[in-house]
Amino acid sequence: MKAFQTICRQLRSSKGFSVEPRTRVDFSTSSYSCSRKKKVNPYEEVDQGRYSDLVQSVLSSRGLAQTPESLFEEDNLLYGPVSKCKPPKQDEAAKVPGNWCPLFNPEKSMKPNATSTPTIPLRIPLQRNTIPSVTKVLQQTMTSEQIFYLERWKQRMILELGEDGFAEYSSNIFLQGKRFHKALESILSPQGDLKERDENLESGYVESVQHILKDVSGVRALESAVQHETLKYVGLLDCVAEYQGKLCVIDWKTSEKPKPYIRNTFDNPLQVVAYVGAINNDANYSFQVQCGLIVVAYKDGSPAHPHFMDTELCSQYWAKWLLRLEEYTKKEKNQNIQKPD
Repeated sequence: MKAFQTICRQLRSSKGFSVEPRTRVDFSTSSYSCSRKKKVNPYEEVDQGRYSDLVQSVLSSRGLAQTPESLFEEDNLLYGPVSKCKPPKQDEAAKVPGNWCPLFNPEKSMKPNATSTPTIPLRIPLQRNTIPSVTKVLQQTMTSEQIFYLERWKQRMILELGEDGFAEYSSNIFLQGKRFHKALESILSPQGDLKERDENLESGYVESVQHILKDVSGVRALESAVQHETLKYVGLLDCVAEYQGKLCVIDWKTSEKPKPYIRNTFDNPLQVVAYVGAINNDANYSFQVQCGLIVVAYKDGSPAHPHFMDTELCSQYWAKWLLRLEEYTKKEKNQNIQKPD
């Protein structure tokens, strides 16, 4: 034992030798310092509530035949209801009609004398000829958007009423409009039958325009044909009379839906201004018109909406009408070229 202790003392006294304990290294399995990020499923970030209707419609329509009605419902789900906002304006200001002709005729008096004002309204019959009518020009030059909405309305009505029902509905609408115009002609004409006027007052459409008729006076023309001698088109206007003291071309319209703004009347302003331009360039009319009025009457008798077109507004629509007329002329020329001899 003494020998062992002696050896230990000798080792301690030696240089470069140490018996101090080394640093202890611990290995722990309770924590992992290099933890990895958890993989996220991208489908968990999708707004499930927002697309629930779309998913349900897709799953529910599997294996089912599509019908026009189901297509309309699918359009509503995918794109929402039809927008009621005003469509964006086309850049028509940059287009200048090549067939430019002034709206107003400087050779005609703006305000005819009382002696030249006819006591009996003009009723010039419309002559059937090769000259296109205002109605035909507007129908043949409708925009693709107008055609789309018109066709979609037609298909919806056919779904609701059927082919025969829709034909009957269209016929009734035409007859109601014709009777309404006949009633107004009787009311505004100085030669109208008093008994017939009283019977016409029972009409809902006539009741609708009573507050407008109070401001109408000095009737110059009723259901009278007009022709633009330079631009070569014809039309049959409803009425030319003074409205609130201003001579106007008045166009009476019927509608089942309210049309409180002039933009709701579609191409009606173009029709009115086409008649204004025709009167001002028709030798059968000694006077000149500068304004227009569109009156939308309702079957239930609710107050009609009057849309007055002053000189400035008529001038704006006149440029648009000339563009439509020019477009119609080009289409007719192209069709004639394509026709075989």
